Amino acid sequence: MGHLLMVESWVGSMSTLLPAGIRAGGHTFSFLTRDLNHYLRGKPAGHPLLGAANILTAETNDEAALVPYVRRLHEVLGFDGVLSSCDYYLPAVAAIAADLGLPGPRRDAVAAAGQKHRTREVCRAAGVPGPAFAVGEGWDGVADAAVELGYPLVVKPVDLCGGMYVRRVDDEEQLRAAVEAITGFPVNARGQVRAPQILLEECLDGPEFSVETVTVRGETTVVGITDKRLTGAPAFIEAGHMFPAALSEDEQAAVGAVARAALVALGADDTVAHTEIKYTADGPRLIEVNLRPAGNRISELVRRVTGIDLAAVHAEVAAGGTPDLTPRPTGTGSAAIAFAVADRAGVLTGISGAQQWPEDPRIVEHTLAEPGTQVRVATDNNTYLGHVMVTEETSSAAGDYAQRLIDRLDLVVAS
Repeated sequence: MGHLLMVESWVGSMSTLLPAGIRAGGHTFSFLTRDLNHYLRGKPAGHPLLGAANILTAETNDEAALVPYVRRLHEVLGFDGVLSSCDYYLPAVAAIAADLGLPGPRRDAVAAAGQKHRTREVCRAAGVPGPAFAVGEGWDGVADAAVELGYPLVVKPVDLCGGMYVRRVDDEEQLRAAVEAITGFPVNARGQVRAPQILLEECLDGPEFSVETVTVRGETTVVGITDKRLTGAPAFIEAGHMFPAALSEDEQAAVGAVARAALVALGADDTVAHTEIKYTADGPRLIEVNLRPAGNRISELVRRVTGIDLAAVHAEVAAGGTPDLTPRPTGTGSAAIAFAVADRAGVLTGISGAQQWPEDPRIVEHTLAEPGTQVRVATDNNTYLGHVMVTEETSSAAGDYAQRLIDRLDLVVAS
């Protein structure tokens, strides 16, 4: 079994799921971070990242210094693979893998997938269906393009995650506010200077899905397709997910084909991927490609239905192995998660409506924020007040039930 180098991590569920997946595959890992406290604030002493064979500190935002540092570590510790769950460090992971001759997607593929405007450009050139789009910098760079594309539009930063600053705009006034918000956030949450480009896209109508895939040595396997519940515009917050999505075989094939085509266009290989797609009246259209396992506990939904642990698969692929992607009987036909999303700001004084959750056999996981929590109006996927995960024996049933449970909650917020 292999010794993996984990370069940073998301602080949410993947900070737990990925270490567990590494161990499930019989691997060990060393954890490399610029700030261990970033992960341990308010966390128990038994945080899974502390189970690393070694905890190492370096400036992970400085690739030029990081790569030779890891090369020296490799001479002593011997790494069989390198990985991360955090999008912001996938370029560093690719650079390290290339330098050490370890498995993983190429640096150009990671760069193109990690910059949304480059994904658009590469995939359009390859004929992958997507929205009309334009790229600019600052107000002057986007105002004329917006008029040419026509409202309504979706405005996006090219290098942020979790739906941050993604907005629908219907006129010039809303566009200006969206551009000012993006340009007013010049450094991301990990201290990295952001790209100045702003992406404008045609606003697509239709349900949204994600395709969970594994690509090994040029062969891509579609593990399954997840559906998404989004809050209404102007923000596009993910309010819930269900696996597998309620799609016909033809619809599944069409959605999967777009995901495969995008991965081929980007040159992505030796990776787990999470590709988001809208199903419009004209067929599926690409939204974005993420070269890492899905967040928001989607990988847990997949595992509960198929028995396939995508965090463990991610580790196995990083170590150069060929994972077993054969679905196994689990007795679960569908699994879903729904999130409590705040619509007003203030202080949470209480949540009612969940008293019976611990006795419900369909509920397999739930968390709710504690009274006293500071609440802000949800604008992205980083502002949830809790979640509930349910399983059902039949397909397509879990999503509606999870959402009903959340809808019955009474969130008491004092202004």
